Amino acid sequence: MRITIDDLHFSHGRIPILRSITLPAIRTGEVHAVVGPNGAGKSTLLRCIAGLHRHTGTVTVADHTGSTTALTRDSVLYLPQDPPPATTLTVFESVLLAYQQTAGFRVRTTTLERVSEVLDHVGLTAVADRQMTQLSGGQRQLVSLAQAIVRQPSVLLLDEPTSNLDLHNQLTMLDLVRKYATNRPAVVLTTIHDLTHAARFADNIVVLREGGVHAIGTPREVITEEMLRDVYRVNARIHFDDDDDSLAIAVTSAHTTAD
Repeated sequence: MRITIDDLHFSHGRIPILRSITLPAIRTGEVHAVVGPNGAGKSTLLRCIAGLHRHTGTVTVADHTGSTTALTRDSVLYLPQDPPPATTLTVFESVLLAYQQTAGFRVRTTTLERVSEVLDHVGLTAVADRQMTQLSGGQRQLVSLAQAIVRQPSVLLLDEPTSNLDLHNQLTMLDLVRKYATNRPAVVLTTIHDLTHAARFADNIVVLREGGVHAIGTPREVITEEMLRDVYRVNARIHFDDDDDSLAIAVTSAHTTAD
């Protein structure tokens, strides 16, 4: 399966937010990161793809035969930036309810086993019996990912999935997302602010600037000192490690037109 986005536009009233967004095919098994400064339109793009905003242009899905259809809400799952609410439900119950939205409300042994398996996969087994009110924001963010994984969407859209996490759990979260894309396999599109994380986990990166596409390509192709200057308005030196493609960015100063 692959997703194609062609000439997508979105406006709030008469104010254009996204313009002429066209992306090459995003295939199952791939993770694509959407990056850009605040206000570039990253979250809005995900919400348009998820069908939460009315837009012009097309978002289509092609299967292995080449036939195309519109993306449906049954096949796509969108995770917003905010973690799930702190309710009196336990972690296990919260993930179980998410699973039952697609599997039906009859609880079978296999249902409970599936929920337990996912909680173990994301490292939440130890807190499975805790109420959501007893969790940190970062733990609730991991619960949100568990709720998504248990439903097995073929398209997973994540809006800043690492926003409430410490450094260790940021890497854990992105590693889980990477494995989900590969093992499901699924199409994964995520917004992210940390360019070093984007370079480490994404197959391709989309750089947005002022509602339009500034660059698309592999991390090495799009994360350049010129891009950082033009899009993020910083002067920086970058280095990609030749062994593992990890990225280091040393910001030297804010960029001004006088530089």
